Amino acid sequence: MSWGTDLWDQFENLDKHTQWGIDFLERYAKFVKERLEIEQTYAKQLRNLVKKYCPKRSKDEEPRFTSCISFYAILNELNDYAGQREVVAEEMGHKVYGDLMRYSQDLKTERKHHLQEGRKAQQYLDQCWKHMDNSKKKFERECREAEKSQMMYERLDNDINATKSEVEKAKSQLYMRQHMAEESKNEYAAQLQNFNGEQWKHFNVAIPQIFTNLQNMDERRTVKLGEMYRSFAEVERRVIPIISKCLEGMVTAAKNVDDRRDSGIVVESFKSGFEPPADFPFEDFSQNIQRAGSDGTIGGTPKSDGGKTDPKHAISRTKNKLWLFGKKPKAPTLEDLSHLPPEQRRKKLQQRIDELNKELQKEMDQRDALNKMKDVYEKTPQMGDPGSLQPKISETICNMEKLRSEIHKNESWLAEVEGKHGSRNERRPSADVNHHAPQGRESPEGSYTEDQSQEQRSPPQPDTHEFDDEFEDDDPLPAIGHCKALYSFDEEDKGDGWTRVRKNSGEEGYVPTSYVDITMEKNSKGAVTYI
Repeated sequence: MSWGTDLWDQFENLDKHTQWGIDFLERYAKFVKERLEIEQTYAKQLRNLVKKYCPKRSKDEEPRFTSCISFYAILNELNDYAGQREVVAEEMGHKVYGDLMRYSQDLKTERKHHLQEGRKAQQYLDQCWKHMDNSKKKFERECREAEKSQMMYERLDNDINATKSEVEKAKSQLYMRQHMAEESKNEYAAQLQNFNGEQWKHFNVAIPQIFTNLQNMDERRTVKLGEMYRSFAEVERRVIPIISKCLEGMVTAAKNVDDRRDSGIVVESFKSGFEPPADFPFEDFSQNIQRAGSDGTIGGTPKSDGGKTDPKHAISRTKNKLWLFGKKPKAPTLEDLSHLPPEQRRKKLQQRIDELNKELQKEMDQRDALNKMKDVYEKTPQMGDPGSLQPKISETICNMEKLRSEIHKNESWLAEVEGKHGSRNERRPSADVNHHAPQGRESPEGSYTEDQSQEQRSPPQPDTHEFDDEFEDDDPLPAIGHCKALYSFDEEDKGDGWTRVRKNSGEEGYVPTSYVDITMEKNSKGAVTYI
């Protein structure tokens, strides 16, 4: 079927149909645009949802429970899923909607051109018909005038009263009208022949060609719509494998939820290390009441002072233990973390020591790098001044000494916690009603001791020789360099800006870093030898 032959007389209908086709294509493009806007909104809402339920957390707030880790894994997968929805929207925008709108503009331009060609052809044919019709009317008019002239001539020729001049004049008028009629006839015949030829070309050549072009254009539009329908589906299908992986990740996260592990984490997080409280002792308030009888006792209870329990002390100890089952009293944060339960204190101290060791290793690496650079400068002076590195080396050594001091201090606290914790694990609550906690036992707050005669006593004073004992118990550290005292000093060690040194006699201690001139040895670790 061809529009050029079957629809040769349907120019107006084809005009309307091709316009409808372009309108339908743009309607589908509008549908795609609204669809991708839905995808964009959906992806944005998904990302906002993920952001809402996955807030920023500090290092200490990182989730440890498998249920929380799995939930955050699901949020990550959902975030990736939202990214795929954004990909769908982007692909629809570029490969479907954008292509449709460009194609629509091309169709409008092509359709306009074909219709203009058709109108021009029709206008030319109408012009040919008008010329033919005018020549026909002129021929008809000339023929009537010729007939009138003939009738006038015949009437005068038969009239005996008419003069010869009148007859000759009528005859001359007749010849003129006959001649004009003949010319009009010839012109009409020529115009008619021309119109018939143009009309044949119009309906057999021009219009079929124009309508065929319109048919091809409309068929391409139909094919393009089919391609865009397929592209619309392909955009969605291309992301299905990635979306499936996101869903598989969610399923895997769900399988990773471990109830037993989470229970263990609860124990690890909240285990205090304290022992359960001992039995309450029986407090006999009837010991001072004398019963009538030979033995002067009630119920055979002896009046021995050896089994007497201090009610005040028992109540005090009970009061300080009740927080294990009730509301824990608030305690200020202390440097040695003694406000924490033993088990939690041990974990925090170990974590702090590990972090300090990492910082110490960084400082040691920096020191080694500076020493190597100094050696290079000494061997090749044109590369730099070795003395310019000495302040940085001294600063690094000072930082190392500070970190070692901090590590030593925290290790001492850790050893204290582990020693007490170990001794507690070896003990078991006694069934003796007169049992008392050992003197100096740490409370839940870790800030007081008990004995049999006082509710609370101040913490024991530190041993003044503790500092010296620490050096005596440890093996001497190897020397990392030599130093020379520049000034005499008499200051208190504040824990910063000091360097640990050892005299030739073996005595060790700390001196102000700014009061000595330090010379480092290559690849050395330990203390500085004092000269």
